[in-house]
Amino acid sequence: MRSDSVKTGAAQAPHRSLLNALGMTEEERKRPLIGIVSSYNEIVPGHMNLDKIVEAVKMGVAMAGGTPVVFPAIAVCDGIAMGHVGMKYSLVTRDLIADSTECMAMAHGFDGLVCVPNCDKNVPGLLMAAARVNIPTIFVSGGPMLAGHVHGHKTSLSSMFEAVGAQAAGKISMEELTYYEENVCPTCGSCSGMYTANSMNCLTEAIGMGLRGNGTIPAVYSERIRLAKHAGMKIMELVEKDIRPRDIMTERAFMNALIVDMALGCSTNTMLHIPAIAHEAGVEINLDIANALSEKTPNLCHLAPAGPTYMEDLNEAGGVYAVMKELTKLDLLSTDLITCTGKTVGENIANAVNKDTSIIRTVENPYSRTGGIAVLKGNLAPEGSVVKRSAVVEEMMVHTGPARVFDCEEDAIEAIRGGKIVEGDVVVIRYEGPKGGPGMREMLNPTSAIAGMGLGSSVALITDGRFSGASRGASIGHVSPEAAVGGPIALVQEGDLISIDIPANTLNVLISEEEWEERKKNYVPKEMPPVTGYLKRYRELVTSGVNGAILKLPNE
Repeated sequence: MRSDSVKTGAAQAPHRSLLNALGMTEEERKRPLIGIVSSYNEIVPGHMNLDKIVEAVKMGVAMAGGTPVVFPAIAVCDGIAMGHVGMKYSLVTRDLIADSTECMAMAHGFDGLVCVPNCDKNVPGLLMAAARVNIPTIFVSGGPMLAGHVHGHKTSLSSMFEAVGAQAAGKISMEELTYYEENVCPTCGSCSGMYTANSMNCLTEAIGMGLRGNGTIPAVYSERIRLAKHAGMKIMELVEKDIRPRDIMTERAFMNALIVDMALGCSTNTMLHIPAIAHEAGVEINLDIANALSEKTPNLCHLAPAGPTYMEDLNEAGGVYAVMKELTKLDLLSTDLITCTGKTVGENIANAVNKDTSIIRTVENPYSRTGGIAVLKGNLAPEGSVVKRSAVVEEMMVHTGPARVFDCEEDAIEAIRGGKIVEGDVVVIRYEGPKGGPGMREMLNPTSAIAGMGLGSSVALITDGRFSGASRGASIGHVSPEAAVGGPIALVQEGDLISIDIPANTLNVLISEEEWEERKKNYVPKEMPPVTGYLKRYRELVTSGVNGAILKLPNE
C-alpha cells in the first residue's frame, strides 16, 4: 500500500507516533488510508451540506474496510462573487484547489481519494488533482438545489439576475424584486439549472469518475446520502483493483464527456475545464474538435436557462445515464471504457431508461440536430470563441450590428442599465480575459441585464471574459487571443459592424484588411491595472482561454 510509507517499518516509528497523536488505532493503521477531500464551508450554498456527505462517505469507507481521513479544499460561490472584484478570484481557485489537493495527497501517502466537491471550480480543480496524483479516486458531489417557485412557476438564480435588469428598466417593482430574492433559491445545493456546477457534476458521471446520479440527485434528497455511502464503499474496490484516474480519463473518455456536454447543453465553462483536466491526464484537446462533435451530436435537453426544466426534472427523467443511453442509438459513445464503478460505460447504462421524453428528447426528436455548444472563429477570434448555441434564440443565430465597446464589465453594466444599449447592438467587453482581468470574470450581470430589459432577442454580447452557465442569449465568450495580449478584440472601435453567424461558426468585424493592418500598426498596448498577491502570479502564468486557461511557466 502507498500508505506503508507513513505507517510500516522501523523507520516509520516517528510517523506512527504522530498517527497515535491523532487517536488512530493500530487496527486503523493496518487498513488502507483513504483521503476524503471536503469542500465544505459556510458561505457557499452548494457546499453547506457537504459535512453530511463527508460523514456518509466516511461511513462507507469504514464499512468497506478502509480508514477515512478528511482534509479540506477551498470554494468560492460564483453567485456571491459576481459583478465585483470577487469574480477575479473565482476561476483562479481551480488551480489552487488542484495544487493544494496534490500537496495533501502526496505528503501523506493516501491509498485512495474520495473527492467531495459541488460548485463551479471545485469539480474541475479536483478532477485536475485526481489526474495529476493518479491514485484510485472517486467523486461524489453535494447535488443540485431544488428549483424555486415564483408565481406558480419553477425558477432559478438566472431569473433572479434577470429580475435585477427588469427592475432597472422599470418593468417590475422593488417589491417584486424582493419577492424574487426570497423565492428563487429555496434549498442548499448547486444552483438548479444547467449552470457550470451541475454541468461539471454531470460530466463527472459521463467521463466515468462519479457514480450514477452524481450530477442530478438533489442535494436535499436522502438518496444523496446513500450515494455518498456507496462512493465510500466503492473506493475500496478501486484501491483493491488499482483502477486509477488515468485508466478512466482517457482520450476516448473525454470525447464521451464532450458528446454528453453537447447533448445536455452544458455551460460554456466546460470548454475551459475539460481541456484543463485533459491536460493533467496527459491528453491534449483542441477546441476545434468541439464543432466536429457538435455536428453529429443532437441537443436533447433544454434545462434552465435554455428552457423551463431543472436538474430535479432531469433526475426524475433518468439522469445522465438516460441521456447516454439515447446517444448510443447513434453509436456516438465509446461504451467499452472502464469507469469508477469497476464496470464499463456500456455495463453502467445498460438498464438506463428515458422516463420522460419531454425532458430528455429522443435522438429521433431532438431540440436540434447539432449540439449545445459552438466554437466560432474569424478575424475577431482567430483562435476561437465559445457560445452556448442551445440558449440562443433563433433570431440571433445570425446577426450583424454595431459594436458598443467597453474596456471593463462595470462600464458595460452602467451603459446597459442606463438605457444606452438599443436593439441590434453588439456589446463588446474586453480586457476581461485570463490575463486582462486577471481571472476571466463571468459576465452574468450584463447578460442578465440585457435579458431583463427585454433585449435578449436583439442584442449580442462578445467578450474575452467568460459567461456563467446561467447566461443565455447570443453571449459569445473566451474570445482569443484576448485584448490584454493584443488580440483583435483590442482593435475593435465603437460602431464597427460585427457579424455573428453561429450556424457557420464565424465571428468577424466587417472592415477591410487595409483598415485592420492600419489599426495593428497604430495599436498601443493598454497598461493593465496592477495586481498583487496570487492574482499577480496568476497573470504571469495563465494561458489562453481556448487552451483551458491552464497555468504554464514561461519556458514551458
